[in-house]
Amino acid sequence: MALINRIARLFKADFHAVLDRIEEPEQLLKQAVREMDEVVQATEHAIKVCAYEQQSVQSRKQELGQALAELDQELDLCFASKKDDLARGLVRKKLETQRLLKGLSADEQANEKFLAEQRAQLDENRSTLESLKQKAEIFAQRSARDTRNVHCDAQWLAQDLVVSDSEIEVAFLREQNARRVS
Repeated sequence: MALINRIARLFKADFHAVLDRIEEPEQLLKQAVREMDEVVQATEHAIKVCAYEQQSVQSRKQELGQALAELDQELDLCFASKKDDLARGLVRKKLETQRLLKGLSADEQANEKFLAEQRAQLDENRSTLESLKQKAEIFAQRSARDTRNVHCDAQWLAQDLVVSDSEIEVAFLREQNARRVS
């Protein structure tokens, strides 16, 4: 069994090495930029949705606060009029409203925590995206420079290899002179 595991690991390593040679770093970097941009956009969308929900929860809490104030006024009236049966129904409604308000407060806190986390994540993702864009730009500049250098080197190499007839004559005379002196 250990032999099979070792052979499988060897094939995986060879396969990964082949993939590393096949992959183009520039294309991988561009893909990473695209993916990070999508993550940033998705995070921005999640923040917008959560902020909208947060506003909705806050407005609902205000409505419930007003409803509680109205229920208190109605309860005062019922107790002043000695209408205990009617007051019991209003007390039930008040308790239900208070529980709903408590649940909305918990939702608001959870949304606030989620918003803070998402905003921190968005800042981190934006900095990562900027870093990736800078690396891609540097890589593109380096790649373009390398391409130019290869072209320039080939041009210079071709010019260096071409020897004119006059250069041959001058070099011939130098060699001839050097041999006469000695």
